[in-house]
Amino acid sequence: MTTMTSNKMKTYDMVCIAIFAVLMAVCSWIAIPTAVPFTLQTFGLFLTVGVLGGKRGTFAILIFILLGAVGIPVFSGFTGGLGILFGTTGGYIIGFLFSGLAMWGMEKLIGRKTWVLVLSMILAMTVYFAFGTAWFMVVYARTVGPIGLSAVLGWCVVPFIIPDLLKMALALMLSGRLRRIIERQSQ
Repeated sequence: MTTMTSNKMKTYDMVCIAIFAVLMAVCSWIAIPTAVPFTLQTFGLFLTVGVLGGKRGTFAILIFILLGAVGIPVFSGFTGGLGILFGTTGGYIIGFLFSGLAMWGMEKLIGRKTWVLVLSMILAMTVYFAFGTAWFMVVYARTVGPIGLSAVLGWCVVPFIIPDLLKMALALMLSGRLRRIIERQSQ
């Protein structure tokens, strides 16, 4: 690969990472009103890694989190700042980074087949739920008082499992098509 081609690919990668970091923000802003309102934030996570792959996808997630950390309102409800990340639900957002790393690890170990992507998305969901739930329990205990695991699971995990599985399925359906379009554009 020539230096010119290498530089073009690096620039192209940075553009893709930036676009998908913004896509995650837009997905965070889209709230679906139900008894327990939820956003398309996890759809953005799954689509980002599904399209960009583990490495570039994880960097897009990191950029998304860093934008929010400095106060840019990229999180749900048009919020941002360290207060959100260090609040009770911030662990779920930080857990997205570990989810991206888990998906990247599976991709490196097993490859980029569809069934691997399905398993890695399920693992990613488990990772952000586990990290976020542990974080929630610690922060809640410090600010309000002790809380049981079953209460936190009932508030923060159970209502989101089916919607997140639906978002995962939609991301799986779209990611292959979008990846092919993006790959054609890079040539």
